[in-house]
Amino acid sequence: MSSDPASAPAALVFPNRPIPAKATLRRPVALPDYLPARMLNEFVYCPRLFFYEWVDGVFAHSADTVEGSLRHDKLGEKEEALPAPGVEERIHARSVTLTSDTHQLIAKIDLVEGEGERVSPVDYKHGAPREVDGTLAAWPADRVQVCAQALILRENGYRCDEAVVYYNTTKQRVRVAIDDALVAETVEALKGARAVATAGVIPPPLVDSPKCPRCSLVGICLPDETRAAMAWRDPEPDSTVQLGLFEPAAGEPAPIVVDEDVRRLIPARDDLRPLYVTGYNFLVGKSNDVLQVREKGELVQEVRIREISQVNVFGNVSVTAGAVQALCEAERPIAHFSFGGWFYGLTQGLGLKNVFLRQRQFRCADEEAFCLHVARDFVTSKIRNQRTLLQRNHVEPPVRALDALKRLARQADSAAELETLLGIEGTAAHYYFANFAGMLKVEDAEERPSFDFTRRNRRPPRDPVNALLSLGYSMLTRDLTIACHTIGFDPFIGFYHQPRFGRPALALDLMEGFRPLIVDSAVITAINTRMVTPDDFIQVGPSVALTPKGRKRFITAYEQRMDALVTHPMFGYRVNYRRVLEIQARLLARVVTGELHRYQGFETR
Repeated sequence: MSSDPASAPAALVFPNRPIPAKATLRRPVALPDYLPARMLNEFVYCPRLFFYEWVDGVFAHSADTVEGSLRHDKLGEKEEALPAPGVEERIHARSVTLTSDTHQLIAKIDLVEGEGERVSPVDYKHGAPREVDGTLAAWPADRVQVCAQALILRENGYRCDEAVVYYNTTKQRVRVAIDDALVAETVEALKGARAVATAGVIPPPLVDSPKCPRCSLVGICLPDETRAAMAWRDPEPDSTVQLGLFEPAAGEPAPIVVDEDVRRLIPARDDLRPLYVTGYNFLVGKSNDVLQVREKGELVQEVRIREISQVNVFGNVSVTAGAVQALCEAERPIAHFSFGGWFYGLTQGLGLKNVFLRQRQFRCADEEAFCLHVARDFVTSKIRNQRTLLQRNHVEPPVRALDALKRLARQADSAAELETLLGIEGTAAHYYFANFAGMLKVEDAEERPSFDFTRRNRRPPRDPVNALLSLGYSMLTRDLTIACHTIGFDPFIGFYHQPRFGRPALALDLMEGFRPLIVDSAVITAINTRMVTPDDFIQVGPSVALTPKGRKRFITAYEQRMDALVTHPMFGYRVNYRRVLEIQARLLARVVTGELHRYQGFETR
């Protein structure tokens, strides 16, 4: 598959059909008049990082950026006035903000030191200087940044022939001569940065760069993963595949082959954990940076806000205004569920502020060919994962159902219309759920009838298994809705699921392939290991619901599944399912922006 736009001047070519180019073009970008000198540093360091931060407005903290931010905040507290040029006095002014109309630059200079009209900008950096032929030197990106500061000072009437970079790790000052060569290099970098920004096309990721592991945006950029997806190719005919029960048969896809190893630059697991509040008349409040859960005034639980990823409230739970404000400020969403587990929605802060991905999303959603292209992968992955789950867990995998699911996956991969794809998915669901009971292995003869599953039903669920499935799907919808907001998608505009009032269509799109792998697997584990028993359910008319105790037990099973490590089939490293959801959503964003040609669904063997 070619990724060269020149190979298709009028359209981007996907398998079996062209996609009009208008679905992948970015509208002109309106940027601020002045470019911060620190963004020039980012451009020289990595143009892709510059694009994320300056054009898309994306930023994420790491230990290094937090330390740097705290240091600059401390310097900012000592802000001092800068004397006018030519005044014969010693200059030592901190946190000075100046602009250049000629170069359209702005800089907040950590320190300006000198005397009279001769000054030098001093920039404080985390880390250590580089060594060139036994001599300490500033890094290229730092040289350009302090040169930009020097140009700003010159335009404001000061004489600036030298700049200083102070490296905090080694406590060393490195002097940088502001000569003609460095000025020309800086001006050229400025032109390049503006050209990249106004073009609106994100630069490709760096290749196996040592810069990536320490970059705070590595989990957003996914440099190695993006390049691996770009380089995706069909395996050679003699490629080794897993033998035995899961060996691909004729017509099934062989394993993905990637030419280079993919470094796992993101943590396998997130240290943050969701907080669940289930019960009646609970109150969630805040004291300093600690959330406090109370019942009738009595303290039930305390947890630090920085240690949680989200808050989930079920039923009649109140959250104080102070807690809401603190959670929004910390970008920790609050998910609201009914007592029965129906997902109502989210309370969250502004989150990602850029609109460019959403612009592309809306345009792509209007292109029927694009929707069909990605919808095929959603449904195909779902059917193949359903088949894998039956192979792994059924007491005697039914040959007829396995053959049917294999055939339906092939049909889904080549479906010509969305309506056809819906029919294929429905037929696959019939075969899958007709044999779902064979994966439930309840040894207790008295409990077995309670978990007798015959078919999928919902709204309301009418048996314990369906009650578990419905709650699990609601929780997975929540997690993918949060992932969509985090990345910058509008979760209500999907490509396979059509828009409907109140339905997070894109979250449901991404969810398709994960239904069997996460929710169905958690349900099977919860029942087979007796994490939930018939006593954990109550009958209300024709519907069945979980008791508060049963809900807590199933939430535990679901979170254990989300925290389970799994090998990513394309990249080869192990991460937990919560990370996988974010990775897959970001890969879909690459397809929407035109950086990748295909969304490769997540499939296990």
